[in-house]
Amino acid sequence: MLRHAVGYALGTAQPVTPALLHRPTPCTEWDLGGLMAHLDDSLAALHEGFAQGTVALHPPPVPEAAGGRRGPDPAAAFRRRAARLLGAWAAARQSRRPIVVADAPLTATALALTGAVELAVHGWDIARATGRADRAIPAPLAARLLPVARQLVPHEGARRPLFAPRVPVAPNAPPGDRLLGFLGRDPAQDR
Repeated sequence: MLRHAVGYALGTAQPVTPALLHRPTPCTEWDLGGLMAHLDDSLAALHEGFAQGTVALHPPPVPEAAGGRRGPDPAAAFRRRAARLLGAWAAARQSRRPIVVADAPLTATALALTGAVELAVHGWDIARATGRADRAIPAPLAARLLPVARQLVPHEGARRPLFAPRVPVAPNAPPGDRLLGFLGRDPAQDR
């Protein structure tokens, strides 16, 4: 699922240019530039977990020369970091060693599933910010990620500060809409 989520997010980030970085996103606290910076941090943390077996809670800033967020082409930096992430994930899947996040051991699969949710949902955010409302989260991916999201947010008290309140959607809505609504996004935004 991580590979599919990365592929989807890369597709949505393809039209991102420096001229678009000030556009608003469904993440009200970030414009597109802030969202791309957040995704850069997320990819760095996932890579660190897979490559080093631990994730620092407060990673150091990423230098621009290493694909950091202040480079002239945030979409290119995102592509480079995503490629590195997939390489590290392939190696981590084989090792079966635990990955420590905030003193809690996780399997590489658990970290990958969490990363897949992050990338798929923020990929949707990027699509909305770039005016690509036609770029829905692929239904098979969303259907597989919805149970993961329910594990990440097992009750309403676990939503803050990472997730907004649930947005109601029809029970028979497409899986992507149900995933987005569960994680506090309005799937009908900008349709």
